[in-house]
Amino acid sequence: MSARVFVRAPLRTSAVSLPSLLRRRSLMVSVASAAVLTGCSSGSDSAGNGGNGSTSPSARARARAARDSRGLLRQYDAVLAVHPALAERLRPLRAEVAAHAAAFEEGTASPTATGSPSRTATGSPSSAAASPTVPADEKSALASLAAAERSLADQRAKALLDVPGELARLLAGVAAAGAGHAYLLTKGDR
Repeated sequence: MSARVFVRAPLRTSAVSLPSLLRRRSLMVSVASAAVLTGCSSGSDSAGNGGNGSTSPSARARARAARDSRGLLRQYDAVLAVHPALAERLRPLRAEVAAHAAAFEEGTASPTATGSPSRTATGSPSSAAASPTVPADEKSALASLAAAERSLADQRAKALLDVPGELARLLAGVAAAGAGHAYLLTKGDR
């Protein structure tokens, strides 16, 4: 066994500017979020139903998360229908919400079977998503989307404590993305 000697080099603060450091951090956060989504959605859930036809709590949580993401997607679509001028700002966020829904649906039996309004009588954000109302002005519409994102992110952060590893990581990543979306939807107002 050989001993390793580490020599600490002096820090060069002038070599990296603050804007490039922030871009690098943003890139690292984006890559980490993408890795969480792709890594967690590609495998089957370890606490799945095992093919016996019964739904496990994990499968129900995944179906609920997919349904909630589809409800949020309907809210984005409703805002875009009323305020087409917001399309450039909302298009990337809507695409991510669609990817989240697809990631959750990957582990469910049928995405359309879980999205029926008759099964969402729990008072969750998905129960009100059947016919979203959109405020008349753009600022209020963005604020309502930000509130929906924030509420769903909080709900998912609480739910991740009750599900096994892979699904918990997926819920955590999507909750973090939702919190980021809420920030991006409101940052132009300051």
